Amino acid sequence: MTSIVITGCSTGIGLATAKYLQDRFIDVYPTARRVEDVEMLRSLGFANAMQLDVTQPEQIAAVIAAVVEKEGRIDAWFNNAGYGQMGAVEDVPTELVREQFETNVFGLHECTRQILPVMRRQGHGKIIQHSSVLGITALPFRGIYNASKYAVEGLTDTLRLELMDTEIYPVLLNTGPITSKFRDTAIASLDKIDIDASIFAEKYHASINGTAKRVPFGEEADAVARVVYEILSHDKPKPRYYITKATYLLGTAKRLLSTRWLDRFLLQV
Repeated sequence: MTSIVITGCSTGIGLATAKYLQDRFIDVYPTARRVEDVEMLRSLGFANAMQLDVTQPEQIAAVIAAVVEKEGRIDAWFNNAGYGQMGAVEDVPTELVREQFETNVFGLHECTRQILPVMRRQGHGKIIQHSSVLGITALPFRGIYNASKYAVEGLTDTLRLELMDTEIYPVLLNTGPITSKFRDTAIASLDKIDIDASIFAEKYHASINGTAKRVPFGEEADAVARVVYEILSHDKPKPRYYITKATYLLGTAKRLLSTRWLDRFLLQV
């Protein structure tokens, strides 16, 4: 039976993917940063749920050791943990940029770095990296999140080249708008910056009050879960999967439009 570790399962995509895979007889090891979320996962029937804060290398090592001891291997690792920091580039303090990268980039990198020796020893594995449509295109007021996902893209593209002679497959997921608490958490992150002192104060308040434009073509979290299951079902998965129509639309626009026309288009999204 296939085994997979999933980070960031307290809600949204991580939780939905864990449920979807377990229903299909995958050995799922869902993880969450907070103890109360681990208890919630166990109450839902995930006996293998474990605590994992991806910014803590010793916790990553402990999860890997526990799963290997029980299963003898780890077939797949889904780096799903992450969050969004909203705000114009000029308004977000550098300390918040560091916090964003600690989880979205450095935590993902540490998980990847620690799972690779296991997969090399066993001779196979799949490392699923949760990027975003914002890993291939930019949107205003998402610059810090954009930067973190662009970093994930660069790390994974390079890793794929370095693993070309192995049976270890890094896979990028470019998700668009998914129904979850992600957007609410991102809007709440505006509390960390001085929005009233910003030239963009009106736009910030529009986002907080729910009057800002929303990206169309949203889908439920199961859309991601289905793709993860597809990846697990194939010996040689594709290196990249677009998820949601918004990703296909923006990805196509990036390929076809000049930079100037793309910028004009993105400002309308």
